[in-house]
Amino acid sequence: MKSLTKLLTLILFLNLMSVYTAQSQSKTSFTKYVNTFIGTAPLTDPKILGYELPQGWRSWAGLTFPGSSLPNAMVQLSPITEFGSGAGYEYEDDTIYGFAHTNKGHWNLCNIPILPLSNANGKFGSKFSHKNEGSAPGFYQVYLNDYEINVKLTSTLRCGFHQYDYKNPTNRQILFDMGKANSRVSTWNIEQVGTSAIQGFQGGENVYFYATVNARIEKLNQTDVGKRSGYAIMHLADGSTAPVELKIGLSFVSTANAKENLEKEIGSKTFPEIHNEATAKWETLLSTIQVKGGTEKQKQMLYSCLYRSFLWPALRSDVNGEFKDAKHNTVKGNFDYYTEPSLWDTYRNKDVLLGLITPKVTLDVIKSMKEVGDKTGFIPTFFHGDHGASSIAGAYLRGIDDFDIKDTYQILLRNANVDGGARPFVKEYIEKGYISDPDVKNPHVETKAKAGVSKTLEYAYDDYSLAQIAKKLGDSSNYRTLMARSKNYKNMFDPGTRFMRGRLENGDWIKPFNPQYPYYEYMYREANAWQVSFYAPHDMKGLIELYGGAKGFESKLDSLFTVPWNPKYIARNVETMIGQYCQGNQPDHEAPFAYTFIGKPDKSQKIIDKILNELYGIGTDGLALSGMDDAGEMSAWYVFSSLGLYPFSATDAEYLVTAPLFDEVKWKTSTGKLLTISKPGKGRGITNIKVNGKANNGYFISHDLFKNGGKVEIGTK
Repeated sequence: MKSLTKLLTLILFLNLMSVYTAQSQSKTSFTKYVNTFIGTAPLTDPKILGYELPQGWRSWAGLTFPGSSLPNAMVQLSPITEFGSGAGYEYEDDTIYGFAHTNKGHWNLCNIPILPLSNANGKFGSKFSHKNEGSAPGFYQVYLNDYEINVKLTSTLRCGFHQYDYKNPTNRQILFDMGKANSRVSTWNIEQVGTSAIQGFQGGENVYFYATVNARIEKLNQTDVGKRSGYAIMHLADGSTAPVELKIGLSFVSTANAKENLEKEIGSKTFPEIHNEATAKWETLLSTIQVKGGTEKQKQMLYSCLYRSFLWPALRSDVNGEFKDAKHNTVKGNFDYYTEPSLWDTYRNKDVLLGLITPKVTLDVIKSMKEVGDKTGFIPTFFHGDHGASSIAGAYLRGIDDFDIKDTYQILLRNANVDGGARPFVKEYIEKGYISDPDVKNPHVETKAKAGVSKTLEYAYDDYSLAQIAKKLGDSSNYRTLMARSKNYKNMFDPGTRFMRGRLENGDWIKPFNPQYPYYEYMYREANAWQVSFYAPHDMKGLIELYGGAKGFESKLDSLFTVPWNPKYIARNVETMIGQYCQGNQPDHEAPFAYTFIGKPDKSQKIIDKILNELYGIGTDGLALSGMDDAGEMSAWYVFSSLGLYPFSATDAEYLVTAPLFDEVKWKTSTGKLLTISKPGKGRGITNIKVNGKANNGYFISHDLFKNGGKVEIGTK
């Protein structure tokens, strides 16, 4: 009987373990595909780049960080191998100098670097090996060889949680490298505020922090206080062999708020608890999209790209609702305040993806942009163009409308019409229908000018975007004006060369003219004539007519992908070439889809497949990207394209259908419905599209499928 009882107990135990294991595996069935190191390795192959890297150059590909973050969090806790680099971490490096708490991948942030020390002897920085390094969404680990310390990191929205396992339990120290960040540090301070707590401030990005350790602080030494050469070292009392745990809260308002953030988000929770919460949040987000078929690498790329699409914009309000507004005053909002999106990059696709999966974040981002507009008179634009118009219009037309659309619209009208505000040279744009550039003798890559061609084309699209809000609000007068202005892109088209070409103030075409030469600000923005000449996502019919119709357009588009890149033409960020097409930067990211508008989707699919299969997860370790991730735009391009839907005109609530990489996609929509996309055939050329069993007219499907759910079946040959 005892033997039988033992046997039954064992069987019960094994069954429970199998259930637990199955539950654990199901809980981590999506984060396991994410490789946070993708985008940290350098792209070096000249056959992909289009040129030989000059001596001392590192391509601007990737620039991602491998550390811990929650979706759209304030804190991104990541290792620093080189200050001043894109994201602070470069895979080819072998030394870690600290673990910083903010990141975007744009040569900024990387605030409050902290590094545990043991017998440092004045040497700050430790060798490490990728063999003793690991990461996952919401987690990072590395062994510091020089200090013999194993480091584990996890995080919440506003806090970081460090765990240091010192081999030597005596003379344990922690460096606060306060003078360093990727952003210029203007000043700093730090002070001990208890037996086991410190607080401080780092100027520049103006970040406050409050941190506790699970040990007694023996002393806090400071060197060159307030200077960029300065730092502080926390000395911990001896007597414990347990891992040191440092919990730190951040705030852009005050140390008091940083402390409150820490108490509310971490409090007495353990490292495993915070780590598990982070994993669960990422699992929930990533499980929105589930696929069948495809290769393991394609699944890894899909979920890694989906992960990176949700790291920016970053939260800036505290748990009590306070944030610093555009006038640097502390205010309290009834919404989560975020940094402005990286609009020039992300309006094309990432902002759409954000709204589809986390509409509450998108809503609060719009409210944040309006808050800036209320204080400054203009909706923020970010870098170039006025693409807040597209991002806000696109969200509004997709049903994210729980904000003051009328007041937001009025501010966007100021963007579009008031000189000296959000749109540089808008007065000339309105008066002439284009923006000119000066007559410069022998212009080069870094020639400073108006980027008139790019601005004209982008403003035309932004006018179209704003017109769609005007239409929905019944403002017929502004609708007509803005729609007329949306045709201004045609004023940059030179029928003689069949390119979008720069003009002088008197209207003459700029001479001499070399359509292959890439400029940063002269005529074009980070592009050449080839790369912007197919940009009119709101009016492809009109664009095709400029080329003399479908045949002429097809011929020119063929040349975009086949005319060889001149390897002598080197401009940072204009890299990864297919002919003259540049996947490594945003300006022509719509071009691969353009064949669809002349009934040649097969040609588009071949280019799209080449990009998906050959320009993501490349290089020796499979960790390089074909260009800057740019706050998730490069990643979102992959997500949409691999799933078979692309927001060709991000403003419009519709999606261009292409052949997905996967046999089946199940997308749990934000309305609680299910959208299923299936491609039962093995071919890559689309023969037909059925929506809910009925033949679809054309290659676009409506956003209504994300509202109501439904089935899209893609036939291929």
